[in-house]
Amino acid sequence: MALPNREVLMKVAEVLGGDDAIKIVEALEKVDEITDEEIVAKTDIKLNTVRKILYKLYDHSLVGLRRTRDDKTGWFIFHWRLQPDQIEGFLINQKKRILEKLEERLNYEKSHDFYYCGTTGHKRIPFEEATEYVFRCPECDKPLMHFDNTNIIEFLSKKIEQLRTELQ
Repeated sequence: MALPNREVLMKVAEVLGGDDAIKIVEALEKVDEITDEEIVAKTDIKLNTVRKILYKLYDHSLVGLRRTRDDKTGWFIFHWRLQPDQIEGFLINQKKRILEKLEERLNYEKSHDFYYCGTTGHKRIPFEEATEYVFRCPECDKPLMHFDNTNIIEFLSKKIEQLRTELQ
């Protein structure tokens, strides 16, 4: 099966399950349906790992499954198939989640005044917390100075606009 968005699918597989997920997707590409045991035979990946990755891909609708019952054992057999047409929906959902988190962060940055001691690696402290420390750094005891977060707000605003444009 030739996929127009194969490169994107492979990147997503890698993010969700590393090199093993790429091997599993490659095995799924070559067939209409395949069982997890057949994937193990083709990839030499442990059965538990194959199943874990398949369920992760399934949770994101990137693979589908059909379930049958083995007449001899009564156990279920899962027949897996790739659903590359779902990749766009997956990416849109991820972008929406990122947009939501960026908007939360932007609101937090806009609604707080921050203070900082100037020492690299020490965290910025919101005003409410800084008053509890009597405007002294809890890590090094240096005086806390006002921190201008305008650059952070501008950066977040640009990223949010970029994502909103991509989602339209």
